[in-house]
Amino acid sequence: MDAHSRGRADDIDPADQWVLNPNTGNYELRLDHSAGESSSPSRTATAEGTGRRGGSRTGSSREGSGRRGSGSREREREREREEAPDGPRQVPGQRSRRSSQGGRGAAEPPSAGRRKRKPQKSRKKKALLWTGGVMAFVVVAGSAGAYALYQKFNGNIDAIDVGDAGSRNVVTDGPMNILIIGTDKRTGKGNEGYGDKGSEGHADTTILFHVSEDRTNATAMSIPRDLKTEIPECETKNEDGTTTVVPGTPNERFNTSLGQNGRDPGCTMRTVENITGLKPDHFMMVDFNAVKSLTSAVGGVKVCMAKPIDDPKSHLKLPQGESKVQGEQALALLRTRDSFGNRSDLDRIKVQQQFLGSMIREMKSSDTLTNPKKLYSLADAATKALTVDTAIGDAKKLMTLAEEIGKVDTKNISFLTMPVIDNPAEPKPITVVVDPVKGEQLFAMMRSDTSLTEVKQKEKAAKGKQAALLKGPKAEPADVRVDVLNGGEIAGAAGSTVTWLQNEQGVLKSTNKANAPEKIKKTTLEYAPNQADQARALAEMMGLPATAMKKGTADAEGLEAMVLTLGADFKGAGQLITGPTKPPKDIEKASADKAVCAQ
Repeated sequence: MDAHSRGRADDIDPADQWVLNPNTGNYELRLDHSAGESSSPSRTATAEGTGRRGGSRTGSSREGSGRRGSGSREREREREREEAPDGPRQVPGQRSRRSSQGGRGAAEPPSAGRRKRKPQKSRKKKALLWTGGVMAFVVVAGSAGAYALYQKFNGNIDAIDVGDAGSRNVVTDGPMNILIIGTDKRTGKGNEGYGDKGSEGHADTTILFHVSEDRTNATAMSIPRDLKTEIPECETKNEDGTTTVVPGTPNERFNTSLGQNGRDPGCTMRTVENITGLKPDHFMMVDFNAVKSLTSAVGGVKVCMAKPIDDPKSHLKLPQGESKVQGEQALALLRTRDSFGNRSDLDRIKVQQQFLGSMIREMKSSDTLTNPKKLYSLADAATKALTVDTAIGDAKKLMTLAEEIGKVDTKNISFLTMPVIDNPAEPKPITVVVDPVKGEQLFAMMRSDTSLTEVKQKEKAAKGKQAALLKGPKAEPADVRVDVLNGGEIAGAAGSTVTWLQNEQGVLKSTNKANAPEKIKKTTLEYAPNQADQARALAEMMGLPATAMKKGTADAEGLEAMVLTLGADFKGAGQLITGPTKPPKDIEKASADKAVCAQ
């Protein structure tokens, strides 16, 4: 128990000091009314940042007994409710409550005879339901800040400096990308049967979690560990403050982007960006122990099997239908490859996605949200399990991130796997490579922040505008005239775009005008009414959204060129700024709010 607690660690469970206030729907620190309590002043819990009340309240006392009457207690509580600030209550500061024996009083359980009030619906209750918006690990870390002494958990979290591989900000204004990495590093008792002995750990289970700019939807894309790709050069930070440059290697398995040759999670982040064009803002890494401790802390995760499972390799035994798994059994389920589909890693990924969806639903359930003891255990287990980048390397920052991501409704979280095909370079394919067509379509959708779920009417309207934009005649590439400026973050973007337009698209009348006067977030194309055919042609080539088109009021004169200014949404020459409006055909996706039986 930390410095905020008021009992010995072996006497009081911190979670037991929090009770649900039925009038507000919030958890509050229980005031001590034990028999030995003196009549010294006590303070009620107030939210940090809202200010303390301008004085302490002295409870009525009776000589000889040192005990408040029940009527006095009720009146004091009524006064506290009337004066309490509107916001949700957080952990209060230290307060002194000494018993008549000179020690610190323990929290008293609610009296059996105390009159109960009927719970009321509250808008504040809505704040509790953000748990469905992020992977289970983040959900728990965020919950901790709302219900327990989150400062206690700071010492649990490990952080790694990944330099410029991620974002220095906890939350970004636009879309956010969180890289979830599950390693096969064998640490802790009972993990001897898994992973490679002596290994530093690979990127065994990796999910790129993309959260939309407006926080209405998210896409969780699993990356196969057996994907053959280029691992780019990356810098890693050493304990003495120096840096080591790990050379890049072509044609490597994706899972070696972590742990091998001294690579840290920043190298995995760079590899993901190299493949998809999506830059991860943060990473969160867990190992085998995390699965066991988190599933045990939550009381088990519901899973469904289409057939009975009896795998002697992973020692997994599950009946047909629904059951709960936790601890060693949960880890065995996530590790087994012989029990599902064609026994491939791709089929194992589907089971992992179903498991994570179920875990998110468990975190969102009222059984979890209304149980302070369970939330405390989960928060402790989660923070001990997590390794993150330094930008989110404490409990308060994790809570902020979780609250932001948690705005996404569970039904609008789509799980899918990166589109891949068998490696054509192998006579008998063992590894896979990115599907050159479907992969780029999906990456373009994610880069343009296009939802894989139907969540917004305005998105449908945007699709209609996009279709209308491309209606009408289009100029031949040789007749398109455009000046290109760089208002984005990528150095040399204007030059590389002009080269691509001329060599790949046949737009020979394109000119590099170097840097724009100022940086802009979104790419724009300024054109005159009599250049509309040219604008439609360029918009189709580059995947420009309807919002990028800036039509002037006066016709262009002579050989005047359109002006294309690349913004922060530009990811590279040849990469569509706005992707397709629909995911590739035959791509399998699942929603986090629906239970599916593993096959």
